[in-house]
Order: sequence, then C-alpha cells, then structure tokens
Amino acid sequence: MPPPPPNNTTNADSITTFVAPAPPVADDQLQSILASARPFLRGELESVDENLPRPLAVLRSVGAGECWHKHGSFLDHLLHTYRILKLWGAPDAVCLCGLFHSAYSNAYVNLAIFDPSTGRDVVRAHVGDDAESLIHLFCVVPRHSLIHDDLLFKYRDEAELREHLSQSEISLREAEKGEFDAGEAWRKKLNSILPREGVKVKHIKTGEEIWLSRRVLAVFSLMTPADFSDQLYGFQDAMFENSDGRLEFSGDNYLDLWPGDGRPGLWINSVSRMGAVYALIVREEEIIEKEMGIRVSDDATTEMEVELVVPPMLERCTKVVGTKEQMEARELYWEAIAGKGSGSELKQAEELLVRSVEKNGVVGEPRVVLAQVYLSGGRFEEAEREAAIGLRLILEWGSAWISGCLGKVGLLGPGFC
Repeated sequence: MPPPPPNNTTNADSITTFVAPAPPVADDQLQSILASARPFLRGELESVDENLPRPLAVLRSVGAGECWHKHGSFLDHLLHTYRILKLWGAPDAVCLCGLFHSAYSNAYVNLAIFDPSTGRDVVRAHVGDDAESLIHLFCVVPRHSLIHDDLLFKYRDEAELREHLSQSEISLREAEKGEFDAGEAWRKKLNSILPREGVKVKHIKTGEEIWLSRRVLAVFSLMTPADFSDQLYGFQDAMFENSDGRLEFSGDNYLDLWPGDGRPGLWINSVSRMGAVYALIVREEEIIEKEMGIRVSDDATTEMEVELVVPPMLERCTKVVGTKEQMEARELYWEAIAGKGSGSELKQAEELLVRSVEKNGVVGEPRVVLAQVYLSGGRFEEAEREAAIGLRLILEWGSAWISGCLGKVGLLGPGFC
C-alpha cells in the first residue's frame, strides 16, 4: 500500500485543497471539556449534581416526558437545555432555570406542567428560591419582545456589532488600568437600549409591571441561544419564513409539515449576534464593577447579583457569522452529506466540506465528516486533527448544529448530537 499523501493534499489525480485555519486543539483543553460532558453521555446525572435526579423525577411525574417537542419529548428538551448551560459553566440557579424554563408555560408555548398559582412551592422545594424566582420570571416576561425586538434587533448592523466588540475589548483593558469612559460609542448604545438600572416589562398574563435587572435580562439572553440551539433546524426556517437567515420570525406557516427535510437550521447568525450582545453586557458589567470597586461573588444569585459567565462557543461570543456565510456553509455541508459518500464522489465531498468550514468554522459537524473523508483516504493525521477540532466545537455548543431528526442519531450518543 502506498504511503498516504502529505498533509493538505488529495491524491495525485485531484486538486490540492486547504482546510480553513483554526486554533490548535490542546489535548488538555479537549479533555477538560470532554470530562464535563462525559457524565451526560453516560447518563450518570448524579455525577453532574447529586441533587439532579430529584427534579428530573418530578418532571417525569408530571408528564414532561409525555409532551411532544420538536425532536423528542419536552423532558428531553428541558434536560438538554440544562446540559448546555452546565457545559457553558453557568451558575446552578441558571442551569436549573434551564431545566424548568417553560414549566409554568411562557410567551412562546402553552406547556404548563406546573400551575403558577399553586405549583410554585413544589418547584421551589426542588430547585431552591433563587432558581425558582428565575424560572417564574422567565415564564411571565414577554420574552420575544424583550430579547428580540428590544435588544437583538437593535443590533442588525453586523459591522457595527463587530466594531463594538473590538471597542469593548479595548475598554476592558483600559479599565484594568483604572481608566474609564462612559461616553464610548459602544457603551452609549448599550445603555440607550438596556440601561444600567434595568428595564420594566409587563407580565404576559396579568399586565402588572415587572422590573428586571440588567443581569437577569442578560441571563435570559444567554438562555435563549441554549434553548434555540437544541431545537431549531430547517423545519423552523420554513415555518418562520427565514429565507434570509436572520431569524426575524417574518412568517407563521403553521401548516408546514413536520419535520421537513431535517437539514441544519439558519440560526447561527442570530445566535452569534445574540452572543455578541451578551458579551457586550458582560464587559460593561465588568467595567462597572471595576469602576465602583465591587465584585459579584461567585455564588450570588439574587436578581441584582446573578453571576454572568461567557460560554465557549463562537470563540467566547466574539464571532459574528454573516447571513451569507451561514447559508452558503449549510448548503455546501448538506450537498456533501446527501449523496457524496463513496468512491470518486469522496473527492467532491472533501471540496464541499472544506469550503463549508471556510464559510462557517464555528460548528463542528462539517469537520467531523471531513475527518471521516480523510480517514477513508488513509490521511490519519489530518483526520485526527479535524475530528478533534470538530469534537471540541460540538462540545463547546453542548448541542448539535444538525439538531433535527438526523441529530437524534448522534455523533456522541443518542440525544447529544
């Protein structure tokens, strides 16, 4: 058998191709995040939190596992949201809010498995006061207008958002030296949209006024990508008329047949912008802490003092993926896996996957499939590299880019990918 071709080349009769550059994957970095995910993969949930089996048992007892959801049961989705937040390093109260995030129903769905007028004590007994308070707030605020209309849609200009990310990084470094400027463009815009003192919204059922601190709103904007990434795929693109990839809920095609063709959804642009806005909030809160000489303690979970953590995906929420890039990357990936799986077609699959990675390098599945192509050709070092990067990216998301019916098959076990 001839030796495998050198790195970054195909066989002699094919063109030379190059994989989009990516940071090297340190073994300890990958092993660390894999160690956090392993209890979920093994179903050893008591290893994640010794108290976790109790609230899960309560959710089962009230029928969460019997309620349909986009690609499984409602119980599956609740646990997946908890898993994502846990892998992101969110505080326990926030993770538990993810586990019960629609338990009282909410602005999007009527899936109340606990009556908010009588069941709050039951939930509180299993998750604690802080988590239950967040859960209840999450279920009674006008979530769509709060997160999308009044926050995310104010940052439609991707170039401006990227510029504000750069400016905020500089501001944070200046704050480390004791230099502060509240008049900077990025801070002025953020404060005009989300004031330091928080916002007032109306209860979705009673109409009463609710005050939300900026940190609580930030937590809800963190939970939304976790919620979306677990359940959105091509079916919702058709239902919401998301043809431009901005996920602005332009339509309501409720007659569309589920599950559609199962391809990955066009939600990466929206979630990347949401992550960037969240990063801006976190950075301004850090600057305020330095300016005032205070620090939010690691175990603080009151409305005023929820700890804000930056999740690892999207290069720690600093990468904004353009709509054009996400759409082209999705189509290239889909073409590669939908019939380019044998013989000479593998060469074409490789080219398609390489281009997909170049367009959108923040998701792991194209790299994992590319690793399979390299492995089939005996290009073991390249296969190992792409598999490691792909695995790390999937673990950083805590969910699958292709999260529809095909996602149930899973690269890392049922329900994970």
